[in-house]
Amino acid sequence: TGANLRHFPAAVRRLVATEPDTYMIPKLRARASLDRPSDLEILEAGSDKLPFPDESFDAVVSTLVLCSVEDLDRTLAEVKRVLKPGGALVYMEHVAADDRPDRLVWQRRVEPFWKRVAGNCHLTRRTGAAIVRAGFAIEHETKDSMRKANPLTRATLRGVARKPKR
Repeated sequence: TGANLRHFPAAVRRLVATEPDTYMIPKLRARASLDRPSDLEILEAGSDKLPFPDESFDAVVSTLVLCSVEDLDRTLAEVKRVLKPGGALVYMEHVAADDRPDRLVWQRRVEPFWKRVAGNCHLTRRTGAAIVRAGFAIEHETKDSMRKANPLTRATLRGVARKPKR
């Protein structure tokens, strides 16, 4: 919905948002008109086939998105493709609660139903491992608990990963 748009610095020269869900685009546009009225491009596009040339972005930001993509490995390959060498993947994602076995049990139990009602959101994704598997170098990463979030989505991973320079 673009809730994080106001956090991007005004110095950003080009800001592009992709949204695959036709029904979410009006929400994104409404938020953008408040927070980024003139410098945001919004494209209806899925993350598994980004409509951009290779190495065209300095950074990609993903906030609470990677849990719901259909093919996480394909999405990360696309992100890597569109990033310039040394470019940053900045992420904040909820993940499997590996450090809380009691919570992880519930995530596994609820996930089949949850995916159907929450836009394909996977509660038990191991996004950090997938980022490394995609060939990114983790520059900084923090595992945390998102206060006030539903206990099933409370475990979070926040970090910056870099596409290797040639």
